[in-house]
Amino acid sequence: MTSAPTTIDTGHLRDRAERRLRDLRAALPEPGALPARTPITGGELASLRPSPAAAVDEAIDKAASAFRDWRTVPAPRRAAVVRRLGQLLAEHLGELAELVTLEAGKIGAEARGEVQEMIDICEFAVGLSRQLYGRTMASERPGHRLLETWHPLGVVGVVSAFNFPVAVWSWNTAVALVCGDTVVWKPSETTPLTALACHALLRRAAAEVGADPEIHQLIQGGVEVGEHLVDDERIALVSATGSVRMGRAVGPRVAARFGRCLLELGGNNAAVVAPSADLELATRGVVFAAAGTAGQRCTTLRRLIAHADVADALVGRIEQAYHQLRVGNPLEDDVLVGPLINGRAYAAMQEAIARAVADGGELVCGAERLMVSGEDSYYVRPAIVRMPAQTAVVREETFAPILYVLTYEDFDAAITLHNGVPQGLSSAIFTGDQREAERFLAADGSDCGIANVNIGTSGAEIGGAFGGEKHTGGGRESGSDAWKAYMRRATNTINYSSELPLAQGIRFG
Repeated sequence: MTSAPTTIDTGHLRDRAERRLRDLRAALPEPGALPARTPITGGELASLRPSPAAAVDEAIDKAASAFRDWRTVPAPRRAAVVRRLGQLLAEHLGELAELVTLEAGKIGAEARGEVQEMIDICEFAVGLSRQLYGRTMASERPGHRLLETWHPLGVVGVVSAFNFPVAVWSWNTAVALVCGDTVVWKPSETTPLTALACHALLRRAAAEVGADPEIHQLIQGGVEVGEHLVDDERIALVSATGSVRMGRAVGPRVAARFGRCLLELGGNNAAVVAPSADLELATRGVVFAAAGTAGQRCTTLRRLIAHADVADALVGRIEQAYHQLRVGNPLEDDVLVGPLINGRAYAAMQEAIARAVADGGELVCGAERLMVSGEDSYYVRPAIVRMPAQTAVVREETFAPILYVLTYEDFDAAITLHNGVPQGLSSAIFTGDQREAERFLAADGSDCGIANVNIGTSGAEIGGAFGGEKHTGGGRESGSDAWKAYMRRATNTINYSSELPLAQGIRFG
């Protein structure tokens, strides 16, 4: 249960943030119209000046100019910047994690985990710098060799979201830099301070290893700043994380100028719980995936598809666990659920629950707002809603801790329910039946980019490619061969003979 409400002094938080930014003061622009607020209280931490159109254009120009030299630096030498960045991130892990908590409202463990994820992707990218492999193919012509090579793509525009204010940036930036690209980063206007800190550390890393700090540029502001990035032909790849609505706007505009897009959009993730499942294991997996980060992850578990034989027992276990989750100030060590990012998120949650109840749903628990630190902060108990069917509201993504519970009798029906939403990011099954597990992972099983067995939908590791299908956008970031999105492929034919045979046996003249 939640302890007595706690009041947090906004001025104290502002002072704390200022101390954490003391060594990065040179990166702070003059005060302006871009407020950095904390969802912990709703109060303002700092006020920054958004990047005007001229500054955005200048940042892209600097990145494009830096690319001309950066692309010729050998990849293992490029990795020196990323290696040093990882070291600096490790040195400042605590300070960066506190900024993430202050700006995004994450509890300490999750904030530290996000910074650690940056360190991990730096290590991955350093190793990757020696593994940007091409391929040699057999030529049909004698005395010829056929191969493919990979080359740096250009300037990569990174648009990131508030819920992972630094990790997703690092997934793109660490890999792009070792691939020989330069980066222009447009972070969420909700989390400008974490962006300033990471930008300063990366430029410091570049300077310390003798690289050009202009390989990374930071632009700040709202939609108009992002639109400038999307429409500029000097941006070879736009990697954008956000809503499906944002993706629908970004994708066609980049395609119209024949640029490349890497889209990480909405998720409406589900877990199937079979009769053979270990319910204790399933409960732990469901609670963390559904309530962690106050339901504000793209991989948050939003739909629970439980077999009718275990649904009542499972919901009872989850409800009991929810009552034990402490909701409150994320700066306190024993809090497990922090605030929603703002009032709009709270209003969307309440609207979704009202629609679900109107559709015949039963609110089992949660959804009430807790007055932890004032009128401008939004703390809510995670909600469970049992639904008679997968209605329109269930098929939508609401970025809040709502878990819709559906039941099934037949495994094929469970798969149909699971895949019956527009999004296709992450998925899970809890089962002790190997056939069910294998079927879930097969071509006619989960249609998501991530499919797990006996583990929840969140908590992806950087070694695997991250991304989803359908309205999630189809992009892949982080591990595996996701690096190929940041490079261009060239097919090369080398004739080392004294003849000039044509392909397919063609004779000319």
